Amino acid sequence: MKSCLSVRVMSAMLAMMLSAGCGSLMATPIKKILDNPRDYSDKTVTVNGEVTETFSLLVIKYFVVKDSTGEITVVTTRPLPQRGSKITVKGAVHEAFSLGDQQLIVIVELE
Repeated sequence: MKSCLSVRVMSAMLAMMLSAGCGSLMATPIKKILDNPRDYSDKTVTVNGEVTETFSLLVIKYFVVKDSTGEITVVTTRPLPQRGSKITVKGAVHEAFSLGDQQLIVIVELE
């Protein structure tokens, strides 16, 4: 009886550890980030989607990723992906600027 109980306890502990670790691996819907930027500020997230725009001028490079819930700008130092490509991005959420009720929330891609 004791061995059965210890197996259950160990299984429950393993399940909790795995679910806690998977949070950073699973993609966050872009809408959740844009609707609650304070909750994600300076936190690392992963998003999946399609590249819809790219921009590069001297040292400024960014691209826009769109999923089924919205789109977000990703600032990067890496080579830009192709428009239309499917991509997974991991980075930190930041507020690029705020002017009145307008704000630009971006992800700064981790290298």
